[in-house]
Amino acid sequence: MISATTAAARTLSRVRCVLGGRSPATSTDFRRFASSGLPGPTRHADFGSIEDSDLSTFERIIGKDYVKTSDIETFNKDWMGWYKGTGKCVLLPGSTDEVSAILKHCYERRLAVVPQSGNTGLVGASIPVFDEIVLSLKRINKHFDLDPSSGVLEVDAGFILEEIDQKLAADGYMVPLDLGSKASCLIGGNVATCAGGVRLLRYGSMHSNVLGLDVVLPDASGSVLKLGAALRKDNTSIHAHHVFIGSEGQLGIVTRVRLLVAPRPTSVHSALLGLESFDKVRQLLRAAKTDLSEILSSFELLDAETMRCVKENTGLSSALSSQPPFTVLIETSGSNSDHDTAKFEAFLEKCIENGLASDGVIAESATEANYFWKLREMATLSLLKDGFIYKNDISLPLEHFYKITEVLRERLGEDVIRVICYGHVGDGNAHINITSKEYSQELYDRIYPFLYEWVANHGGSISAEHGIGRLKKPYAHLGKESTELELNTRLKHFFDPRGILNPYKFFPKV
Repeated sequence: MISATTAAARTLSRVRCVLGGRSPATSTDFRRFASSGLPGPTRHADFGSIEDSDLSTFERIIGKDYVKTSDIETFNKDWMGWYKGTGKCVLLPGSTDEVSAILKHCYERRLAVVPQSGNTGLVGASIPVFDEIVLSLKRINKHFDLDPSSGVLEVDAGFILEEIDQKLAADGYMVPLDLGSKASCLIGGNVATCAGGVRLLRYGSMHSNVLGLDVVLPDASGSVLKLGAALRKDNTSIHAHHVFIGSEGQLGIVTRVRLLVAPRPTSVHSALLGLESFDKVRQLLRAAKTDLSEILSSFELLDAETMRCVKENTGLSSALSSQPPFTVLIETSGSNSDHDTAKFEAFLEKCIENGLASDGVIAESATEANYFWKLREMATLSLLKDGFIYKNDISLPLEHFYKITEVLRERLGEDVIRVICYGHVGDGNAHINITSKEYSQELYDRIYPFLYEWVANHGGSISAEHGIGRLKKPYAHLGKESTELELNTRLKHFFDPRGILNPYKFFPKV
């Protein structure tokens, strides 16, 4: 515990008793909103329509119980209520071979297929647009093989992320990926979307941790590719599995993952710091990378409007005694409690003493640390109570990171309920959310493409971790060279020659 002999230590007081406040509303308490406004695609005339003979074929491949044509509404809509498809059939294969047989048949019949994992995405990538077949990965969840010496895990794509993490705990490991949707997202979907999360700063992206993949292609043979190996070092190929990481189910269906997992830390510390300007946030990040270096695992930002939204819509109060313009959640993870505690407390005291932070609270128990993370997680869910959300997931150089939030507030004025910014400032990823009572095409047209063009013009990306899907397809060219876009189209045609896999999203028609 921080010594109480200094003024700085007294400022870094422990969490006050705020846990007795009103419980936050759950997602089922919030009204769902349907989105429209963008011109919709036209069904491809060369696609076939599913017939009774197709259903019979699928039943022979995976069994009648796993070919669903009723009670499939949840497979046809996203959790935000933005997109709703009209898929008439859901297939739940249980193995790579079954996926192969399905895609072989769909290729022959030109039946469009939408791969679906946990269906927790935010860009409409896993939802049918018309009558595409939904191929769910939820039953491909038998194989789980960890080498405890090397820390390499081979796991089926249908395992839930949190379930994998719990199974790894027995051997002292953890998944190097932590998402708000971890209780429902699947590892195959995490790979297909190149999911980021709150600890990318420490462990890197999926590209840093995926060593190999099993992928089924939508071609004449339903080809099964076994890419990469369960090895840390293997320079015998072009590492083609990376092509499928972040491909959003456009090129093939991931059915198995070879993943480098991380040692589970035994010493974890968390603190909230209040800062008076974003320039000081940037200074704090640099100081944290220098002073905390190898134990720094998270550096999350919540601006004042985010904290206000959480308070108004969930009843959860900040643990800070003040209401600073910016709140930063810092976490360290290591294996030596005495060393980590001393290092963390010295860093926090230094930040208070030199005026970098104006307020601070350090968690002194797991309960208090969990409360800090609850505030961060509710930044997303609290918005639902406002009405309609224009969600934005962007990357920017830190010199421009917060400026776009200020620009949007000035541009939109009182026509919106709020414009908030939170996110993974440690890796340049801002989640800018704009809310209004209901969807407005006029408001949409004032936000887009202005926002995306501003981001591209300032050296950023219009999608940091959520992907392109259907939501951002009209703007996917921004910030990209035409040669790269052409290469993407060529890859799509090579792996999916008839364009049956996840059509109307991401890539142009093949």
